[in-house]
Amino acid sequence: RVVCITERSGVEMGRTDDSPRQSIALGAHKTKSKEFYDIVRHIGECKNKSDEDAIMRREVMMLRTVLTGPKLEKAKLKEYLIRLMYVEMLGHDAAFGYIHAVKATNESDVSLKRVGYLATSAFLDENHELIILIVNTVQQDLKSDNYLVVCAALITICRLVNEETIPAVLPQVTELLNHTQMHVRKKAVMALHKFHLKSPSSVSHLHGKFRQMLCDKDPSVMSAALCALHDLTISDPGPQKNLVPSFVSILKQVVEHRLPKSYDYHRVPAPFIQIRLLKILAVLGVADQKAATEMYSVLSAVLKKGDNQSSIGNAIVYECVRTAASIYPSPVLLEHCAGVVSRFVKSSNNNLKYAGLDALSCIVNINPNYATEHQMAVVDCLTDPDESLRKKTLDLLYRMTKSNNVEVIVEKMMDFLRDATDHHLREETATRIGELAERYAPSTQWFIDTMNVLFEVGGDVVKQSTAHNLMALIAEGSGEDANDATLRRSAVAAYLGLISKPRIPRVLFEVILWVVGEYGTLSGQSPHALMDTLCTAVEAQPEGDAVQAQAMTACAKLAAAGGGQLSEKATKLVNRNLNSRSIDRQQRAYEITALLRENPALVAAALPQDASCEDLEVNPALPALDAYVNKALAEGASAYLQPSERSTGLREAGDGGLSHEVAGSLQFDAYDAPAPDRGIAATAAAPSGEMRLSSTGGTWGEPAGRSAPPTTTPRFESPKAPEDDRAQLASALFSGVGAPPPPQVPPAPPPPAPRSDMDLLMGLDAPTPTAAAPPAPPPIDLLAGLSVGEGSAPAPANFSLDALYGGAPAQTGAGGFDLLGGGSVGMVGGHAMMPQGAGASASPKPGQSGGAMNGGTPKSANKKKDPFADLLG
Repeated sequence: RVVCITERSGVEMGRTDDSPRQSIALGAHKTKSKEFYDIVRHIGECKNKSDEDAIMRREVMMLRTVLTGPKLEKAKLKEYLIRLMYVEMLGHDAAFGYIHAVKATNESDVSLKRVGYLATSAFLDENHELIILIVNTVQQDLKSDNYLVVCAALITICRLVNEETIPAVLPQVTELLNHTQMHVRKKAVMALHKFHLKSPSSVSHLHGKFRQMLCDKDPSVMSAALCALHDLTISDPGPQKNLVPSFVSILKQVVEHRLPKSYDYHRVPAPFIQIRLLKILAVLGVADQKAATEMYSVLSAVLKKGDNQSSIGNAIVYECVRTAASIYPSPVLLEHCAGVVSRFVKSSNNNLKYAGLDALSCIVNINPNYATEHQMAVVDCLTDPDESLRKKTLDLLYRMTKSNNVEVIVEKMMDFLRDATDHHLREETATRIGELAERYAPSTQWFIDTMNVLFEVGGDVVKQSTAHNLMALIAEGSGEDANDATLRRSAVAAYLGLISKPRIPRVLFEVILWVVGEYGTLSGQSPHALMDTLCTAVEAQPEGDAVQAQAMTACAKLAAAGGGQLSEKATKLVNRNLNSRSIDRQQRAYEITALLRENPALVAAALPQDASCEDLEVNPALPALDAYVNKALAEGASAYLQPSERSTGLREAGDGGLSHEVAGSLQFDAYDAPAPDRGIAATAAAPSGEMRLSSTGGTWGEPAGRSAPPTTTPRFESPKAPEDDRAQLASALFSGVGAPPPPQVPPAPPPPAPRSDMDLLMGLDAPTPTAAAPPAPPPIDLLAGLSVGEGSAPAPANFSLDALYGGAPAQTGAGGFDLLGGGSVGMVGGHAMMPQGAGASASPKPGQSGGAMNGGTPKSANKKKDPFADLLG
């Protein structure tokens, strides 16, 4: 419909044969078939959705047949893509044509390419699998000499870019900021802005470009830069503080009609640029008197020029009032704003009233006296039939509430809550009533009465925290016993009157059960009568099943106050819950039954009256358990160790193994450097053809039959731990996995100098070594940074992880753009890598074995252990 009307209007607007507009329109008209216009007309004439769906189903079948056919005419491909967009926009599946839209972006024809980009933007999203196919096309089109092609590619980037494709197109987009065409520069700024929204870190070094484009000679490019700077200011206003003079200067030039007439809207100069600048100034002027002082004069000028009673002028005035209320306040400016807002509030147009009330609520936050002269207009809005207007009026009253007017405002809000139907609106209103009642309540009795009415009117939307605050207030009281007793007595009387109502909200029901259970005896009724009243209410109320657990607890408290016996109805309630499917209710029923079997004094001590707010004194030493602990120690149990003592016990165990106290505990400290293993001489002969991996002199692939002298396993230094502990851990991890253990043989005497030969299958059956072969020359060591035995070269002295992974440190640089010479240059740069530490490995000293980093002869070199424990560290 839009395409048809646009083209037809283009033909009608061109009246002469020489008109280029007419020739373009006629050319566009010739590219569309009669069927296309018939489809558009039929869609517009549809009376219901079923007729429209029937047309679209026929269209989908036709397009599927044409696009999947062997001969597809490129002359009609553009029309087919537009018809596909109609199919997609009307809610039907056009996925079969997505690939044709992507292919159209590679065409040389400009009009077909632009339609291909348009269709691709309409069909795909940033996570679609076909996005990868257009990245290369976009990169090529960004370098095109035709600015229409470049603009189409930039628009597609803004629509389909994601974090993975940003690095592929970012360099080309940055270069386009210097393009000769203003449309390309504007869309390049918009693309960078989109990159910032998707991945702020990807363009963090280009923030200075936005400042630079703020000085562009074309207002449209400057406007696009303002949008980007607005988001940067919201995220971090500090770096943009030095741009306040620039923003004020731009706003002043706009108000003074310095921009071309083409930017005027209803005789208002560039209103949307004005609104964007006002929003930026509102953020930069918060709690900053110096910056706000520079804004006062231009804000007054904007208020004066914008007050022309047009819709766009009212929008500028409204935004200006919000800005004046956000920055460091100026009494003169606020008086001017209050005078302008009065026209909104007194207007007969509800839209202007709504805007006036919202603007007035911003001013009232600074000084409530500004709303005094409008109090009658505000009261009239409370009775307006428009629900949104009444809601906005209540928002204003909420900000104006004090202790002297809280009763009236809460009453009005309660009336609004009775009539409101929207769930979220009711929930917000109920929350605000609770907040005002807690903050400005003139008396405790008024607070309890207000909460009771709130529970009745809006019990379905009242939060649990509100009920808990009410119960805490009743329990804590004011500190005066006489007044607290009167308060609780009146609360019990009020709740006993409410419990007979046919329907009680669950939140209110829980409060009633708690109050009657704690203070029900203050009413003068017997505990058994109160228990029967509660049980009757539980059976009669719709929410009774949900509060049976609270009802049993309340009956137990009343029984403790009345001699430790439940009434007949309470007994039935407890017995019924002994077999309940609810674990909570069943457990409470069993606990109450067991407790009430004890003597009344014990029951009264377990369930005391009016003790909910008393602090419980707990002795961390738990002396009641001393007899049990002493008996266990006498029978040979282990003494309890603090967590700090357990790690100490591990270290004190030494090489003799774990101490008895910490044998089964978990160790959270790092293990010690493992002691070097001795070779294991196996007596069993190896089967013929058995593969044996051994390492002699740090090389791989030595033939079988070599000697396996004792080895030292070089490791990084770490706190020492008993090797038996590591052996137990390895045994627990690998138990039952390997081959049967080798036969026990006495350990061989230690050689004069240990050699570096690590058998990866140590502990498995192996042939007995006969003679030690000389080590083979080591091949090129790919792990030169690590030291393994004598054959491995030590790590260089200047070795560092930063040098291995981090590369050269990033160079920091200065960026930013200082507009009007009023601000400091912002620093935009990389980050410095950490310096290479001194923890690099050094060459082995004389006397150390094999150049190991933790060299030295191990204390228990002749002990046999599992080498896999060393690998697990």
